[in-house]
Amino acid sequence: MEQTLVLIKPDGVQRGLIGEVISRLERRGLRIVAAKFLAVDQKLAETHYAIHEGKPFYEGLIRYITSAPVMAMVWEGPNAVQAVRQTMGSTRPTEAQPGSIRHDFALEVGRNLTHASDSVENGVEEVNLWFNTEELVNWARSIDPWVFE
Repeated sequence: MEQTLVLIKPDGVQRGLIGEVISRLERRGLRIVAAKFLAVDQKLAETHYAIHEGKPFYEGLIRYITSAPVMAMVWEGPNAVQAVRQTMGSTRPTEAQPGSIRHDFALEVGRNLTHASDSVENGVEEVNLWFNTEELVNWARSIDPWVFE
């Protein structure tokens, strides 16, 4: 069962879209296994965005993710990484598919509402960065046999 990190970034929190994002992922059939609302500190921001260090937009990313609270979550399911990214839509909202979160609620890449792990490997790394093992809840829903083969 794949797990993936989902962040509702400061713009999504400020715009009151936490429930919308959670609802869409639940309706998609994914299962939430961890969630926390937090202010991102400088160290966590720099570690999370380390791959972009040295790029022209890096400092702006750090300022943005630390500017207001985020909702951090772990979702799981078969093909969770791909399913979440499809539900979120393209990083560039104007290229996102109709019906995706970014298509429906965002206009610019710098305010694209969410983050989702881009690979299974990064999902594992990001979940471990944002959550400790004790925060992950291993559970089964009564509907799982109707959603997961």
